[in-house]
Amino acid sequence: MDETERVPCEDDRPVLRELEEETCLRLSELFKVLGDPTRIRLLSVLEREQELCVYDIAEALNMGQSAISHQLRVLRNARLVKFRKDGKEVRYSLDDDHVVKLMTQGLEHVLHG
Repeated sequence: MDETERVPCEDDRPVLRELEEETCLRLSELFKVLGDPTRIRLLSVLEREQELCVYDIAEALNMGQSAISHQLRVLRNARLVKFRKDGKEVRYSLDDDHVVKLMTQGLEHVLHG
């Protein structure tokens, strides 16, 4: 059995009901990670610039590299950012389109009324 019951709504997006406990916990953890203003700013910078190294992110946010590295580790663990090695340099980017959608939907909600 699927862990959610999907019921179509007016605009063809699924409405999720009766989420299993594990799914609720994972979703809650995701929102906890997104609940930090520094992480939101960091994700925003990556959305604009596509791919950056720690130094560039630290400069853009006017923060130390160790603080940025810590935040990137949290975001990586939540699968919100990914990295690739380019020689000795490590470059970070958003993990996938879901991150942009989460940020966009949250921003629309915040700016609405």
